[in-house]
Amino acid sequence: MGIYTGFLPTVFIIAGLDVVRFGWSEVPLLFQVLAWLGLCSSAALIFWTVATNTFLSRYVRIQDDRGQKVVAAGPYKYIRHPMYLGILVLFLSLGPALGSCYALIPGAIIDILFLIRTAKEDKTLQEELAGYQEYAQQVKYRLFPWIW
Repeated sequence: MGIYTGFLPTVFIIAGLDVVRFGWSEVPLLFQVLAWLGLCSSAALIFWTVATNTFLSRYVRIQDDRGQKVVAAGPYKYIRHPMYLGILVLFLSLGPALGSCYALIPGAIIDILFLIRTAKEDKTLQEELAGYQEYAQQVKYRLFPWIW
């Protein structure tokens, strides 16, 4: 999360330098519109996830003190980590929505970090959260339906 936090402002810095200051790249209007649709879709998915799962946390930990249990409703019926899918789409959409191809670079790095986090978090949940292994057998995909 520390590395992610460091890269987060670079998306906006690079986009600003690209679009406003230097004009390094140009994003066609169609791709900008698609990127804005991606942002809206990711925001909706993130909101749905937050509304469904009260155990969301910035840190990977089993919340025994709060009686954490497996959440299998809402978007969790389809994939095991819907918040992370929303984040992946958000950071792939952000640069082009702002008009910068170069802002995709830190966005892609953030996405790679979240893919790693997803794998590690899923492993932790499988090992430590009661009922998660059964849930993982029912909901096969971590992030991408029919892929992973």
